[in-house]
Amino acid sequence: MESIDFYKECRQCPRKCGVDRSSSAQLGFCREPADLRIAFAGLHFGEEPLVTVFGGSGTIFFTGCTLRCAFCQNYQISQDGFGRAVDKAEFVDICLKLQAAGAENINLVTGSHHIPRIAEYLRAARDGGVTIPFCWNSSAYENIEMLELLKGLVTIWLPDLKTLDSGFSKKLFAAPDYPEAASRAIKWMIENNPLEIAEIPEPPDAKPAEWAEPGQSRDKMTSGVIIRHLFMPGHFEETADVLAWLKENADGRAIISLMNQYTPVPFEESPDRLASRKAALSSIENRLVTEEEDNDIRDLIEAYDFDYLFYQELTDDTSWLPDFRRPQPFSNKLATPVWHCQHKL
Repeated sequence: MESIDFYKECRQCPRKCGVDRSSSAQLGFCREPADLRIAFAGLHFGEEPLVTVFGGSGTIFFTGCTLRCAFCQNYQISQDGFGRAVDKAEFVDICLKLQAAGAENINLVTGSHHIPRIAEYLRAARDGGVTIPFCWNSSAYENIEMLELLKGLVTIWLPDLKTLDSGFSKKLFAAPDYPEAASRAIKWMIENNPLEIAEIPEPPDAKPAEWAEPGQSRDKMTSGVIIRHLFMPGHFEETADVLAWLKENADGRAIISLMNQYTPVPFEESPDRLASRKAALSSIENRLVTEEEDNDIRDLIEAYDFDYLFYQELTDDTSWLPDFRRPQPFSNKLATPVWHCQHKL
């Protein structure tokens, strides 16, 4: 089956819109046609240490999304359509540029609505000389039959587990079936990708890292799953429920990454869009995490005693919020640009 055939009556994500995305006249929930669109590619040093290691993660940010998270920091590309179409040859070239720049992996960010085409392009990238691992970075709102297309191509998986409350996911993500779909997808990822971590000696040109001592080797994931959960301010019970599920279904077989970086985004949108977003955000406390909440989360982590868990230090720094309209969407400390949809680098 050709990749384009999956777009003619699209049922790639759990929404199963059934529209003909091969025609520009029809768009589903993701708002994306069959053309694969990308906004930015570069080395990213803000992922988990197992993924960034020494050279950084070679991130590729796709346009569009199967969710509509009210708080999305990447809303310019996930919801507002920022990006441009690339063909197979240009995609392979982007991957090769990231590899040449020292990337530890090719990190495919929010590509759930384009899995057949991405799988085709990944095979071309392998044939074209890309040797570093492919990493799938997604919301986990995915169908198993689509994930099967990535088997043997992707070896590192970075899914979110945002919530297990369908009412919460309906308000915030426009997806009441998110808990069922995401938990099913994550179980598949764990079952098909055993955890493999290698110890890598420090190279002469290693980039300093706040979490590592100079001269020391660092751990690198070559296969496996890192499950991410973002704590929502004022919703401690949500996180407690997710951690309980992870303890039962993932502990010892996957890495847990608990994040406290929720940050209000200064959205630049029309009044109607802002009003709709504000209504969705009313279901949470749209603010930074407090020190008291951070202490409660740490107590919860200690009680569960996971085999392998990352947790961020609390900070009130919001400078990391990206602006994808710039050739450098992030801070220079956080990322090194390699490709941009509107700027020649």
